[in-house]
Amino acid sequence: MPSAESTPVSVHDADQVRPTKEDPVAAAGSELIGGPVGRRALLGTSWWSPVRIIMLVAIGMFALGLVQKAPCYNGAWFFGTSSQYTHACYSDIPHLYAGRGFSEGLVPYFDKLPGDMQYLEYPVLTGVFMEVASWLTPGSGSIQDQEQWYWMVNAGMLMVCTAVIAVCVTRTHARRPWDGLLVALAPAFALTATINWDLLAVALTAAALLMWSRGRPLTFGLLLGLATAAKLYPFLLLGPLLVLCWRAGKWREYGTALAGAAVAWVMVNGPVMLFAFDGWSKFYTFSQERGVDFGSFWLILAQNSADPLSTDTVNTLAVLLMLLCCVGVAALTLTAPRRPRFAQLAFLIVAAFILTNKVYSPQYVLWLVPLAALARPKWRDFLVWQACEVAYFLGIWMYLAYTTSGDAHKGLPTDGYHWTIGLHLLGTLYLCVMVVRDILLPERDPVRRSGEDDPSGGVLDGAEDVFVWGPAAHPPRHAAHFEGTQVEWGRRGATGGSL
Repeated sequence: MPSAESTPVSVHDADQVRPTKEDPVAAAGSELIGGPVGRRALLGTSWWSPVRIIMLVAIGMFALGLVQKAPCYNGAWFFGTSSQYTHACYSDIPHLYAGRGFSEGLVPYFDKLPGDMQYLEYPVLTGVFMEVASWLTPGSGSIQDQEQWYWMVNAGMLMVCTAVIAVCVTRTHARRPWDGLLVALAPAFALTATINWDLLAVALTAAALLMWSRGRPLTFGLLLGLATAAKLYPFLLLGPLLVLCWRAGKWREYGTALAGAAVAWVMVNGPVMLFAFDGWSKFYTFSQERGVDFGSFWLILAQNSADPLSTDTVNTLAVLLMLLCCVGVAALTLTAPRRPRFAQLAFLIVAAFILTNKVYSPQYVLWLVPLAALARPKWRDFLVWQACEVAYFLGIWMYLAYTTSGDAHKGLPTDGYHWTIGLHLLGTLYLCVMVVRDILLPERDPVRRSGEDDPSGGVLDGAEDVFVWGPAAHPPRHAAHFEGTQVEWGRRGATGGSL
């Protein structure tokens, strides 16, 4: 059983799980590049390792996403026309260069902005990212030229984040590196990568998960604290991790991770909180005061109701729904026949936040893509979900084209937009159901069927349970046999042996 300080030994290429051998969709897709690898193939003899290939594929897809934004780069961003919606190439980045005072050299959180916003409405580390990009943006030329450069500078920085995400996901499951292709080839990832700055938090979260899988709880905590300083959602991962460590009795490791997260978050936020509290708190007050917005089921209810709920009521109901989901995840963790994998619960808790929230911006799909690849590495299910997200991506821009032009021939009316919201919700729920099924029936989990326990679990991988509820306390005989076989397989695989 690995200790908190141990790191897994490298896995020989022969022990790697090849999706083309176990996933029909992956096998069919591989025909585009010559078909599944043969049993006589010489593995590990080339510079083209899975990590390098997947990183380059991810960068290539990111570059295609930049090409998709080209119609807006050449003018649609700057004239307020609906063409930035009809071409589905909208981005917040160029608009906020002037809109949040970066073009004038204003310091985020400290200097007031003209208009109603007053201060930058982003978490501190994201604000630092935006400010660094403004320093690298040439200050000469027209404001349109500067906005174009600002978007390109941010795109370059976000490309680095994309490479980090691809590498971290590929390395998290040592025997399943090719699952990283799910992230690299995800169409919704490429389409939404440069809408906003979410990739910074996603990259830090992916790096944190990698460190936890290597048995480094302090580094995990520090990175997760930084991720939470860039976006709110990463702190949610501490909830399921608490219940997992409770079930396995890993309190010291959890305490280390929690302390690291708190220290990192305070180090980033503390100075701004002390010297510019009004600016620092703008993100939190804006999130609370913001009304029901795009992409949520709350919007469907509001637009079909003669007496919509108030913002305060929606806030309260959304929090209650999220708390119910947290209770459900905790109960699932403690009663499942085998302790769920960390990546499975991380996906479920972030998906619950997305489904219950009062707003769903299209780039929020980036939060889930790495977690989905680790939680449910099956190409069919992943692509079904991605198809729903691409439909929503197109739907929101066509709806905005309709609302800005008022012409149904140039966009998507409200009822049509509601259908795309429904597709997004159903696609995410479908993937959640598949993950829950894998938890309740671990023999159907593609990761555990490959002979592993929890490769992203770090100190939880192969650990004995010390606290369980209900059916987990008395597992059926076949489940106990399955668990013993999996653990034994993992031990042999870790030492280079084979069955």
